[in-house]
Amino acid sequence: MNIFDFKMMMGGQPGGESERKEKIIRPRKPKGGPVTRVLLSLLVTLAFGGIYFYIKLPALNIHNRELYTFIILLSVVFAVCMVLLQGFRAGTAKEYMAYTKKNLAVPLALVVLSVLVMVVGSLFGFVVFRAKAYSELMPMNTGDFAEEVSEISWNQIPLLDEDSANNLANRKLGELSDLVSQFAVDDASAQINYQGNPVRVNYLNYNDFFKWWNNRGAGIPAYVRIDMRTQEVEVVRLEEGIKYSPSEYFSRDLMRHLRFSYPTLMFDDVNFEIDDDGTPYWIASVIEKRIGLFDGTDIKGAVLMNAVTGDTEYYDIGDVPTWVDRAYSADLIVEQYDYYGEYHNGFWNSMFGQTDCTETTDGYNFIAQDDDVWVYTGVTSVTGDRGNIGFILVNQRTKEAHYYSCAGAEEYSAMSSAEGAVQQFSYRATFPLLLNISDQPTYFMALKDAAGLVKMYAMVNVQQYQIVATGGTVADCQKRYQELLVENQILSDEPDGPEPEEETVSVSGKVEEIRAADMDGNTVYFLKLEKGKAYYMVSAKDYPEAVILDVGDYVTVACYPTDDELVQAESFERKAGN
Repeated sequence: MNIFDFKMMMGGQPGGESERKEKIIRPRKPKGGPVTRVLLSLLVTLAFGGIYFYIKLPALNIHNRELYTFIILLSVVFAVCMVLLQGFRAGTAKEYMAYTKKNLAVPLALVVLSVLVMVVGSLFGFVVFRAKAYSELMPMNTGDFAEEVSEISWNQIPLLDEDSANNLANRKLGELSDLVSQFAVDDASAQINYQGNPVRVNYLNYNDFFKWWNNRGAGIPAYVRIDMRTQEVEVVRLEEGIKYSPSEYFSRDLMRHLRFSYPTLMFDDVNFEIDDDGTPYWIASVIEKRIGLFDGTDIKGAVLMNAVTGDTEYYDIGDVPTWVDRAYSADLIVEQYDYYGEYHNGFWNSMFGQTDCTETTDGYNFIAQDDDVWVYTGVTSVTGDRGNIGFILVNQRTKEAHYYSCAGAEEYSAMSSAEGAVQQFSYRATFPLLLNISDQPTYFMALKDAAGLVKMYAMVNVQQYQIVATGGTVADCQKRYQELLVENQILSDEPDGPEPEEETVSVSGKVEEIRAADMDGNTVYFLKLEKGKAYYMVSAKDYPEAVILDVGDYVTVACYPTDDELVQAESFERKAGN
């Protein structure tokens, strides 16, 4: 029997209409009635949505792109459930698709609407149309550096960069056997002002899930505080442990607790700080979008969360307590200035003429002033030359911004200049800190060896970066720098303050208090005498007998006259008797 005979027996015509008919789909019964199918689909969608929200924690805010992604995912899940549960009548594929489309009209409309909002919302924030709005995100004031940036004594200069502070924190934790086996220092330390002093604070993380399981009842028992002037490291023990942190799980996870407390707020930067009493807090900066629907990121307030109790309180940006040092992250500040520098003369100027177009240099540092922390970064031309035309200081709590016109070397040129001054040692310079030394903008940096240990310090004049001073201590470095300023006729007279030829004064008395800190790999003792307020810094490397010093011993210390709380000892002698 051939194919022709077979088709005739089946009642069809060869090449006829039956071959052109669409494929018949086998009917399948729907799962329950229409209401039941919708309810089941909704339950599955809600379950999926709950799990997704618990894990991804999207802000339920119309200015958040993740919200629309969330809506699209929920619509897709609902549609799939409806397709699987609806069944279909017997008929062609075309009929089946028409029936499916009718039942999925709502989720399909949500998907289309979400995509449309995302596209249109992005267009309204397109920089081509909104260049002026971008340039106005950061109001800029022009200032006078010598008048507005206070001079600080050499013993008030922060000596540690973030890497060095983290190394000291890890080393200190390693000395504590009860903590090092269970916890690890987080490297995301924040520079803050604590009781008028620049410090960095590091929080601890659980080493792993099992360490969390064993310690979750008591919480994290301490944090690490590093004095950036004296390099003293202290593990601060808490009466009650930290219960809310990034290494917690479930409801005590930091971001989960914030999200469930404030489901509609968008958070930018969450950093660890301590108040003036040493109580640990999480400071969560709250975002607002000022351009279009999704663009022009700015900060409108902050949520302060007690890291021990989990209590939270929202503050508008103008009402944030003064002990909080960082509401605006350095990265956001740099981004907003770059908008200002590039677009304040219009978008097309930034593309073609580039008249007066500027940008920040690659890197930033922090300055402690007036009980606040200010971000410093250089400003250079967008043409990418090797010089700065000025720099900015921006308050991290209020976003008060000042621009200082000062043509000179950009930071990496100054770093190379400092490294060249001690090239025989192959030291590497840290990113500079901008200081006011004798009314001169000055780059200050530490010089490290291959092991990351600080060996020397350097000061480089911003405007004349061939003027480079180095020293084994900050005091020696500053003295040599001021001498160079006089030699180069930048200063007409010798600067105020202790000078090499100035006579020292001697102070004698019984030791009332002794503290010790590891500085540059050497132990430095801080001695407070009876009826005195100052701490005298004595290096064990220079004066080994300081190691055996006890409270009650009689000593004589020579130093330059000063009213500072921390005083460098120029000579030290331990005496018997009183």
